[in-house]
Amino acid sequence: MKIPFVEHWRKRYGASAVAVFSSDGADAAGLAELLAECELLRTQAEQSGVELDDSVQSLAALDQLVPRWREDEEALHWLGNDAGLYLGTVLVRRVPGAAWVIWPDGQPVVRLASGREIDVVEAGHAWAASGAPELSQFYAEAAEF
Repeated sequence: MKIPFVEHWRKRYGASAVAVFSSDGADAAGLAELLAECELLRTQAEQSGVELDDSVQSLAALDQLVPRWREDEEALHWLGNDAGLYLGTVLVRRVPGAAWVIWPDGQPVVRLASGREIDVVEAGHAWAASGAPELSQFYAEAAEF
């Protein structure tokens, strides 16, 4: 949905990522569900015959999509957010000890059991813009820690 004053503000101030603000006692399961929605990515994947079932195989299937969204700057931005959140969702659901953490600025990141924090939204933007690193490759490298 385009809201003129929001679009103008976003372009003027360079807003480029999703932010989540919650209290210290936020419901972790509710936050995980919210971040897993990824509506635009799910729609794009469904139109291409890819089912996003929060599996590692679905990341590999996303890597194979033809990147038609790169021609649309707004779609590219939002798809990058969704790709990063989906990558984070798969990490949280598949890697033991991984969990969502919200940085003070509202940026959602994934903290691995090792304590390493991964800015998955940044990775999603890189994937949407250039296809590299591949989401499945990024997952494999992160899951090793």
